[in-house]
Amino acid sequence: MRIDVTKTYLPPLEEYVSLLEDIWECGHITNGGAFVRELEQGLSERFDTRYVAAVANGTLALQLGLDALGITEGEVITTPFTYVATVSSILWQRCRPVFADIDPQTLNMDPQRLERLITSRTRAILPVHVFGIPCAVDEIAAIAQDKQLPVIYDASHAFGVRYRGRSLLSYGDLSTCSFHATKLFHTAEGGCVATDDSTVFERIELVRRFGHNDDDHSRLGINAKLSELHAALGLVNLRHLPKLVEARRQLSDRYDARLAASLRAGLLQRPLIPAETTYNYAYYPILTASEGQARGILDTLARQDIFPRRYFYPSLNRLPYVLTSDACPVSDDVSRRILCLPLSHALTESEQDMICEGILEVVGR
Repeated sequence: MRIDVTKTYLPPLEEYVSLLEDIWECGHITNGGAFVRELEQGLSERFDTRYVAAVANGTLALQLGLDALGITEGEVITTPFTYVATVSSILWQRCRPVFADIDPQTLNMDPQRLERLITSRTRAILPVHVFGIPCAVDEIAAIAQDKQLPVIYDASHAFGVRYRGRSLLSYGDLSTCSFHATKLFHTAEGGCVATDDSTVFERIELVRRFGHNDDDHSRLGINAKLSELHAALGLVNLRHLPKLVEARRQLSDRYDARLAASLRAGLLQRPLIPAETTYNYAYYPILTASEGQARGILDTLARQDIFPRRYFYPSLNRLPYVLTSDACPVSDDVSRRILCLPLSHALTESEQDMICEGILEVVGR
């Protein structure tokens, strides 16, 4: 049986069907129905923010967040070590991404490199909590305040993560999240913007539904609404989230134990999760000693139909359609050596043993 880096969790069908029956009865399937509003309210409480706007996907959440802050030109400083959607959203807003290299331990944006890149053309800072690992939020906030720049956090991996007693989604001027089917929490497709700023929320709420109230067409908008069908799936999935996180925690601890000798010897490395973090165990990334070793592990495991992934490769400063001369040696190096190991609710201990044996075989060479 094929083992992928993750597997979408599908809740008990009868629980979802019971909500579908409500939708069929009322006939309201989009345009801000009861389930979307219930999901937004529940997420607002989880995220420790006043407002949450649910949208059709995480990429649109980033675009709407940039737009709501008036970021439609100039430069946005971001990380090169993330999924391509982060940079795509900046480009879609007709802005130029500027890449601040990453910290080699947390794999997040390095605040010192960030500060050196700020110019008169900088309009915003867009860090990413990679793998749900908290960014250096205090340092970034201090820099942003000093330079009077907004901070937009891409928190696509950070659902359920808390840092210093607060949801990671509560940091910055706004945070965005992805509810894609590969995520820890999902609505099949979806995402959201979380903020405490009523003006930002109202702008997003308007733009996500074409930019008009009835016959009052006040501004350019798009269709970024989340449907009732997607929201209902999210509501059901929320019920099962604690057991999913616990299952991943146990599997992560087991990876730690099986790979402990190689980790102690420095043959493998794990990213640093800061103290005071309540983690969500959404990913299990490791850094190998070399790109050749990473490829060796991929090849060895592929022969057993096991497929880790190089999250994230390539480093985004290497994209052919992004014109940049930004030097990001740490990200370039990490992106070649990173592997995210299979981790999901469906992974068995025997499958995990096969994965670890394949890794240790290559590392032992």
